[in-house]
Amino acid sequence: MKIKKLIATVSAIVVTASGFNALPVKENESVIKASAASDVNYAEALQKSLFFYEVQQSGILPDWNSVPWRADSMVNEEGVETDIIPGGWFDAGDHFKFTLTNAYSASVLAWGYIQYKDAVDKAGLGETYRNNVQWGLDYVLQCDRGDKVIGTIGDFTGGSTDHNIWCSAEVYLRKHHLNNGDWERPYDEIADSTTIALCAAALAQGYIIFKDEQPDKAEEYLAQAKKYFKTADSIRANENGAMGTMYNPSSWVDDCMYAANWLYMATGDKSYLDKIESDYIPQFPTESQSTDWKYTWGFCWDDTTQAAALLYAMNTGKQEWIDHIAHHLDYWDEGYGGKRVTYTPDGLAWLMNWGANRHSANTVWIAKLAADTIFKDDASLASKYNNWAQGQLDYMFGDNNLGLCYVLGMGEKNPTAIHHRTTSGVHDDHWNDLGQAGSNEGWQTEYAHTLYGALVGGPNQSGEYTNSVAQYEYSEVAIDYNAGFTAAMCAMIDDEGGEKLANFPPVETPKWDEWKVGAVLNGKGDSYTEIKAWAMNHTAWPARVQQDISYRYYFDVSELIEAGYSVDILKVEGKSQQYSAGEQGYATVSGPYKYEGESSGNIYYAEIKFEDGRAIQPTGQSEHRDEVQFRVSIPDAIDGTPTKGAWDPTNDWSYEGVTATDSLKDPASYNKHIPMYINGNLVWGEEPDGTKAVPGADLENQGTVTPPITTEPTTTPTTPPTTEEPTEVKYGDVNCDGETDIADVVLLKCHLINAGGYSITKQGMVNGDVQNVGNGINVQDAIAIQKATLKMGTLPVE
Repeated sequence: MKIKKLIATVSAIVVTASGFNALPVKENESVIKASAASDVNYAEALQKSLFFYEVQQSGILPDWNSVPWRADSMVNEEGVETDIIPGGWFDAGDHFKFTLTNAYSASVLAWGYIQYKDAVDKAGLGETYRNNVQWGLDYVLQCDRGDKVIGTIGDFTGGSTDHNIWCSAEVYLRKHHLNNGDWERPYDEIADSTTIALCAAALAQGYIIFKDEQPDKAEEYLAQAKKYFKTADSIRANENGAMGTMYNPSSWVDDCMYAANWLYMATGDKSYLDKIESDYIPQFPTESQSTDWKYTWGFCWDDTTQAAALLYAMNTGKQEWIDHIAHHLDYWDEGYGGKRVTYTPDGLAWLMNWGANRHSANTVWIAKLAADTIFKDDASLASKYNNWAQGQLDYMFGDNNLGLCYVLGMGEKNPTAIHHRTTSGVHDDHWNDLGQAGSNEGWQTEYAHTLYGALVGGPNQSGEYTNSVAQYEYSEVAIDYNAGFTAAMCAMIDDEGGEKLANFPPVETPKWDEWKVGAVLNGKGDSYTEIKAWAMNHTAWPARVQQDISYRYYFDVSELIEAGYSVDILKVEGKSQQYSAGEQGYATVSGPYKYEGESSGNIYYAEIKFEDGRAIQPTGQSEHRDEVQFRVSIPDAIDGTPTKGAWDPTNDWSYEGVTATDSLKDPASYNKHIPMYINGNLVWGEEPDGTKAVPGADLENQGTVTPPITTEPTTTPTTPPTTEEPTEVKYGDVNCDGETDIADVVLLKCHLINAGGYSITKQGMVNGDVQNVGNGINVQDAIAIQKATLKMGTLPVE
């Protein structure tokens, strides 16, 4: 009971520590206008960009994943990951995994670290950076299929296509199972030189990064890189497979040249440079109707031409290739050869409408690196390209006519309608109104989470931004969008320094009740009350399902007793319901049961218990709720005598509010006097004796998050301080009760928010210091303990 009271009172305090909230747009306004961005902490920007990649992680999450609202995904009901290749990153705001974009993104991230390792390490982000790079590398390492690689993993065929499903990653596979009857997502294999060459490049870079720290793993990377390169070079063609409608690589020469450069840098084997000279340079693309090497367009997943050229210039020092990079950067700046990239009126170098910021950020990376390498001895050129890069970054961070910072969780104002399913926390597959000022139909508009660090697609050619989830050429985020941006942040830290945030990510407070019951009156008479009710799952911290779910309908039999009848004449029965016997979601209606929490002895309840509550899942308009109709009644007459007057529902605890509306879609139907229980824990509502639900209580023994605001507490429980010196360490046991569980997570979070109101003993301080032991307690320790209770990690975190 003590822990329940602690959790119930924390809500009023924890709201002050909520994370960044995107500012709302005015009603019917599609473009957000604001003031210019303030000075940027580039270490913070890098820290948050890496957080975005952790949000994108698929499968069973690693111990070091720092996203408090993410959990394992793409696992079956036994918790087994079922994708043909585990791990990797989800591509964008959906749940596809493309080897192409995983390899490209891992490569560009690795490049940033290779070039600016000392600066990243000095900022305290080296370990986090390496972890995230390795997550991508380990995925592409496994994609080998002989003369092919895995191309796409995801629902790309039939009626259950990924893009037709809007739900969180943690429950996506349940929706797939519901639609397809299995627990394994489809995949294809492709003989695509672009994808395979990018895999080779990324793994060669992995060797460079990890050869000293993890020599065995590095050798594995290098061996596979060589194999991939040989395959890509032998195919010399593109095959897109299932990804073709979304990603359609148009050439392979650039990618093989890019990979050959990296293999040379990893091995020192000059044969890779020789192959570039003999095989790839003769096929290097040229400008239309010209013999000039192609200097237009820009570095991206489909075109590594300029990246390959820059690497070759760095590796050989040949002046003609140095000059070529200058031509390319001039094209992006003031123009070259009569050609210049398009600019928005307020200054963004705008290549195309899909991911405009992404293309500019990629070229910022090329410019920064070129200035620090091939142009380092030319102060004029280095300064010119650095200044151009700075101007483009300033635009992305808010120095534009809209005053809009396109890096989420930074700046004064961000786009509010983000095309990203898990971040939204949508439970009913209705996403159209997300991020808008209001919804005429009452659909969800608020996002559950802040997608820190994601680089949003960007404006149109006129510099205008449409704040709409459906207009995802503006509002999309993706792993390739952030790749060049992340690498550029490494270069900016090298130039400007910066400090990572000490307590990031922040404690996130659930913004709505995750479990609830709605009820309306389905029928009534002198001898009965019939209720139609929904048990609802709106979880997002994290999205989840639970098996043992029930709720209770309380009623007062005082008038029955006063009329001289026994409770034995009461009948509780189920009527129509959403699921059939034998299906997950089928409910047993039973009772009456006497409620022991009230002194009169006249309070009873009907129990509606689901055989398997996992059918109630936050994946769609029918799945997020489970409808059951039930009746509580007495006979119309006994021994020929009418019972009229012996049944009166108006004094029943759970009847209050059931006549407020006749629609279960109306929030007025939500009834906190019909309490819900999960695994025996009260998670919604209030019992007749005043016992109130503990939001998040279903996460007992699974970790937890702080609950949403309900009412102001009348008292503030504290843990008495002590001067006793610490003895033996029991990692995670913050409250020193001998166990590591939900109570420790909650107490530590409360203490971090309000140390005066929530004290921790010296022993508890030592027990709670589980991440980077010796640096004191912080939010990372709370996350680590939470993950340990979920069996997703061990303590201390090494």
